[in-house]
Amino acid sequence: MNATTQIGRDPEAQKQAEDALLQGRMARIKQKIVVLSGKGGVGKSTVSANLAIALAQAGNTVGLLDVDVHGPSIPRLLGLTGKLPDMDLGVMLPVPWSDSLKVMSLGFLLDDKYAATIWRGPAKAGVIRQFLQDVEWGALDYLVVDCPPGTGDEPLSVLQLLGPEATAVLVTTPQAVAIDDVRRSVGFCGTLGNNMLGLIENMSGFTCPTCSTVSEVFGSGGGEKLAQEVGIPFLGRIPLAQEVMVSGETGGSLAGLPQDHPVALAFAGIVERIRLYSAGLASQNRRP
Repeated sequence: MNATTQIGRDPEAQKQAEDALLQGRMARIKQKIVVLSGKGGVGKSTVSANLAIALAQAGNTVGLLDVDVHGPSIPRLLGLTGKLPDMDLGVMLPVPWSDSLKVMSLGFLLDDKYAATIWRGPAKAGVIRQFLQDVEWGALDYLVVDCPPGTGDEPLSVLQLLGPEATAVLVTTPQAVAIDDVRRSVGFCGTLGNNMLGLIENMSGFTCPTCSTVSEVFGSGGGEKLAQEVGIPFLGRIPLAQEVMVSGETGGSLAGLPQDHPVALAFAGIVERIRLYSAGLASQNRRP
C-alpha cells in the first residue's frame, strides 16, 4: 500500500505517512542535482540527459527525473518515447535506459501527443511529489532533476521537497540575454537556501565539421564570468555540435558519441568537477 492510500479518516496521519515515505525514498539517494536555468532555449534538457548518461558511464547508479509537465522532452532525447513505467505491488517503477540509469517523466504517461497539460500550481506540485514519493527509485548515487526554465512552480516544488541538501547546476548560453535570466536563478537558489554546485556554459563555440574553424556563434565566456561574479564553480563549456542534435533526435544522446568527441570530453570534465565539488560540499556540511 502506498502513502497516497487513505489511512483511516485522519488527514494528519496520512500526511505523516506520506512525508515518511518521501523521506525514506530520498534517504537512499546520495546526491540530488537539480538542473536549472532562468532562460528557455539554452539546451537545459539536453544537458540534463547527457549529464545523467555521463554520470552513469562514470560508474554511478543514476536516476533522471523530468519535471517539465508542459513540455517533457527527456523521453525523446533518450529514445524512450512510447515506453510505460511498470508497476510492482502498487508502486511505479522508473523506466530503465540502461542497467545504471533509470528515468521518470510525465511524458511516459501522456498517450495523446496533441494533449496539452493545462495545470495550475497545486496540480504540478502534486505530480512532482508523486514522482519523488511514489516512484521506487531504489538506492542511487545521483538523482538528476530536469526542471523547466524560470523560477516558478516546478523548480520551487522540487527544491522544497528535496530540501536544503539538494544542489543546483545552472545552465546558460554565453550571451548576455541568457546570463541576465540565469542570474535570477542564482538569487532563487539563495532565497531557498540551496547550494549551487556550479554553472555550465552550453553552446559555447561551434567547430565546423569540414574546415575545423571554431565560430563563437553566441559569444564566449559569459557563463564563466557569471560564475566568478557570484562565487560558484564554473563546471565547463559544452560546444555546439551537429552530432549532439542527431543523437538527441534518434535517442542516443551522449552514448552515441565517440569518447574523444569534444562534447563527450566536456561532459567527462564536468562529471569530474561535480564529483570534486560535491565532496567538498559534503565535507563542509559535516563540520561541527
